[in-house]
Formats: sequence, C-alpha cells, structure tokens
Amino acid sequence: MTVVDNHEEISVSPLPEQAADSGMNRVLFLIALSVLINYIDRSNLSIAAPLIKDELGLTATQLGTLLSLFFYTYGLLQIPAGWLVDRFDVKSVFALGFFLWSAATAVTGLLHGFAALLAARAVLGLGESVAFPAYGKIVGTHFPETRRGLANSLVISGLALGPAIGILLGGNVVGRFGWRPFFLFLGLVGLLWLIPWWAWMPSRTSKSTSTFQPHGGVLAILRQRSAWGTCLCLFSFNYASYTLVTWLPFYLTRERDFSMSQMARIGGWVYLLFAISSTVWGKLSDRWIAAGSLPTTVRKTVATLGFISIGIFFAASAFASGTVFLVSLSLAGVAMGMSSSNIWAMTQTMAGPQMVGRWTGVQNFAGNFAGAVAPWLTGFLLDRTGHFYWAFVITSAVAWVGAVSWIFVVGPIEAVAWNESPDVSSAIVQQLPLP
Repeated sequence: MTVVDNHEEISVSPLPEQAADSGMNRVLFLIALSVLINYIDRSNLSIAAPLIKDELGLTATQLGTLLSLFFYTYGLLQIPAGWLVDRFDVKSVFALGFFLWSAATAVTGLLHGFAALLAARAVLGLGESVAFPAYGKIVGTHFPETRRGLANSLVISGLALGPAIGILLGGNVVGRFGWRPFFLFLGLVGLLWLIPWWAWMPSRTSKSTSTFQPHGGVLAILRQRSAWGTCLCLFSFNYASYTLVTWLPFYLTRERDFSMSQMARIGGWVYLLFAISSTVWGKLSDRWIAAGSLPTTVRKTVATLGFISIGIFFAASAFASGTVFLVSLSLAGVAMGMSSSNIWAMTQTMAGPQMVGRWTGVQNFAGNFAGAVAPWLTGFLLDRTGHFYWAFVITSAVAWVGAVSWIFVVGPIEAVAWNESPDVSSAIVQQLPLP
C-alpha cells in the first residue's frame, strides 16, 4: 500500500497476510537467530573472563574495561547506524555489519595481547551497531501493531538465548578445550548465517524506495519527550542486562564458588527463563491489544511491572544465599523478559516506518551507555569492596528509575506526525496500521 502526494511515493507496511506471503516470517526467524548469534558473540568474553584474567594477569578494573569497550563503539555508532538503515537497503547494511562482527569474533581467538583484544572488541561493536536499528526498521515496516509484541519478543528471546547457550555450552567447552577454540568456532560458523539471509531477505526495490524525509531528522526525535523517556528506560534495562551478560559467570564462579559446569547450568537457566518470559508476555500483550485495549495501557503496564520486579529480585539476589538466592536470580530473569518484551514495540509505533531506524539508533545510543558504565563500575566496586553487593543494589535502583520513566516521561504509545505539512502527515498517519 502507498500514499502519494504531489512529489513522492511513500511505502506503507503490508498487512500480516501479505507479510507472511512475502516470506517475512522466514526473515523474522533469521532475525531471531541473528540476535542469538549476536549475544553469544558479545557475551563470550565474559564466559572466558576468569581464564583470560589469569592468563594476561589483569586486574578486575582492567577486565571491566575490556568487557565494556565493546559498548563504546557499539553505542557511539547507533545514530549513524540508524541513519544508514533508513537511508539504504537494510538487507545490505545488516549483512555487512554481521560479517564484521563474526570476523572479529573469530580473530579474537588468535590474539595474545591486551591491546589487541581491546581492538577486536571495538570492531565487534562496530559490526553489531547496525543490528537493532535494522531489526527496528524491519519489524516497524512489515508488522502491524497487533503483531509487534510477538515479533519483538522473538528478538528479545534471541537476546536471552544467546547468553543462555553461550554460558551453557561455552562454559563446558571453555572448561575442557580452552577459550581460543571457542572464539574461532563461533566466528567461523556464524558466517554461515549470511547464506539464508541473502536468499530470503527481500531487497529494497525502486518502487519501495522513498525520498520522504521527515523535517528535522534526529533533532525532531530529540524534541519528543517520549524519546527521552524511552532512552532512559532502555538505559535502565541495559544496565541490568549488561551486568548479567558481562559479570554473571565470574560472579557465580568466584563470589558464589560454583564450578564452571554449575555456573553454566545456573546461567543458562536464568537466560532460558528470560527468553520464555519475553515470548509469553509479548504474545499476551498482542492479544490484549487485539481484544480492544490501547497499546499505551498494555505495553506500558507490562514494561513498568517488569522493571519494578527487576529491582526487587536483583536486590534479593545480593543478600540471599542457598535456594533463596537461586530462586531470586531466576525470578530476576523472568522479570527481565517481562520488562523487555514491549520496549521496542513502543518505539516502532511512535516512530513510524519513516523514522524507526533513527529513533532506534538514538534510543540504543543512549541505552548502551549502560554497557560502558555497568561492567566498569562493577569491576571498580569489586576491587574496592571485594564483593558484588553494591553492584547489585545499584542495578536495582537503576531499574526502578526506568519504571518511573515509563510512568511519567513516556507519553501515549501512538504514531508521531513527523512532517510539518498537515495534508501529507495526516495522510500517512491514516494509512499506517494502527489499532
């Protein structure tokens, strides 16, 4: 479906049946698989962290720096990446990014110096920077409101299953064969994903290429109060997520004295619950909206309750022991799935197809400062105190800030009329697949 004014033709996302007929369900599967690979590749260093720390003689602060460097290039390049996927064919942009991050993963297994590892992590961040703007562009363009919860929850499930599989398999593989073969295998096998992507993902045709550019670009996004709110919310979620991704294996083996195999089972279980919870809550949210409830009510309620629960169970995990600790950590995984299932669905609805890549880029840019802060601050506090208590308490507080932002900063979950020309913007809004 298209909307035509005097100067241009604007593509509008297809209906669900059309999306399925055009192979978008297969593309959604590939997206979820790519997120799984993405998060295995970004979390594999944390799995090998104890061995790398001992081999290179690193302090906890140096290890935190190594774990956080990825997020500097990843976060700083989010806005350019958002512009790229809005401006060029998302198929090609994402394929290039995927190649870069898989190659960086493989090369990491061949490196021996601290500086070289830092460089490899920087390239990994460069490649992965296009991922979420590309996901947002594809889902926001091809899936209507009543399907975005499930579509995004499958993306989030890949996010959770990546560390789950990485910890479960990686912990055992690294413990038996060492960390270098693990990195080589992941990087080289990951490249095979590009074959079905190139075959199944449709290229942007000249008919679907739009010269429509909303006035103001990124500045127009920054004038939206809700954009600031979603940035703060993603920062809060990412702070908890990246604390787990980067430090959970080290925490379980060194602070809680679990073996590598026990760590693998516990960490894998937490992330499996994360993935299941995300899928369940994403599907329930879609059904709730399809039954007639407003996206604002549904998606903000689910996200807010999830953020509140993250804070509660992280705090409980900091001070509990034995079975209570394991239950609290497991429920923290459930809460993270609940809180994350609707984050990107709300952004895609508010941004619309024309701005979703850039809004996603801005949001991920701000949100991934958590990746730069959380691993480093956790290592710093560990050096100073010898324990993870304060790191977990701070994580809880940051999660509660996110809950407040969902309630008081983010506005109604409805499409923004970006173009200053009333006739064009109103026509676009009327034709978008809103509930």
